[in-house]
Amino acid sequence: MVGVELRQLRYFVAVAEELNFGRAAERLLIAGPSLSQQIKALERDLGVRLFDRDRRSVSLTPAGAALLPHTRALLERATDLQRRAGRLAGSEPVRLGYVNWLPADLTATTSAVAQLHVDAWIAPSHTQAARVADGSLDLAVCWVRSHDLERHGLRARLLGADRLYAIATGSDTSDIPAQDTAVVLDDDTTSWASWNVYAEELAQDTGAHAVRISDGGITGPAFFDHVRRSSRPLINSPKGQTTPLPPDLVRRPVVAPEIHWTWSLVWRRSEVRAAVLAVVDALCDGVGDLGINAPDAWLPDDDPYRNRAAPPVER
Repeated sequence: MVGVELRQLRYFVAVAEELNFGRAAERLLIAGPSLSQQIKALERDLGVRLFDRDRRSVSLTPAGAALLPHTRALLERATDLQRRAGRLAGSEPVRLGYVNWLPADLTATTSAVAQLHVDAWIAPSHTQAARVADGSLDLAVCWVRSHDLERHGLRARLLGADRLYAIATGSDTSDIPAQDTAVVLDDDTTSWASWNVYAEELAQDTGAHAVRISDGGITGPAFFDHVRRSSRPLINSPKGQTTPLPPDLVRRPVVAPEIHWTWSLVWRRSEVRAAVLAVVDALCDGVGDLGINAPDAWLPDDDPYRNRAAPPVER
């Protein structure tokens, strides 16, 4: 146990929850081979095999399943220790959760106003919003609807936006109308609830074809396989925006309309701590509308920033 690092334990939990090394690597924002090497090192240090894996599947071994709840508890204690240390130092950190995207200059922007602690648990948008509501996090970067803000008692400001594009086979990289694309929805609503809501409305509004899947192939190699089997280019999700494409696939800009996804910074309506509110201002001031209200832009009906000249500033 001497060589075991908290980082490796977080990697173990991520793979155990995803049961897919590719998706876990995307969630952790690390390279797949690095994740595999770290898991092997952890297994070597612990002296047990944590996963049974082959080219098609990943599963927990009995030892891995037995150790998983203890590992989660250990990580929670480590987080509590960091929090207590911050209080003793007179600078309790502001806890920030996220899904897969953060501003590039996050630390530099906030260092003068607060000790920002980026939470290690990367989770879907609906989960991160709920964690802010229950006090597990102070802030989260996630996709939310106006309905979610009301239901959870949250406030939000626009922090970022992605223009989504389509992935296709062949060599044609020209613009493609949204009605000639397809969008995948996964049966796993625990992981993909927010994306499914977004994708269903996208299909209804634009005429894009909705494709139901059950293999988690919203991102990663499984998504690329769906592209190869599809008769239409597939809309790429925000979690795949920066993923390198295989050489047989290309990106195609989607038009009529242009498809946008917004990233909100959310916090509790009851929040009064100066450090938390200072982080909100430091990150969101001057963001603008990021093109999401251009004449040909599309956002879901319940997006907090739809048809607004400027992002909402709430206190």
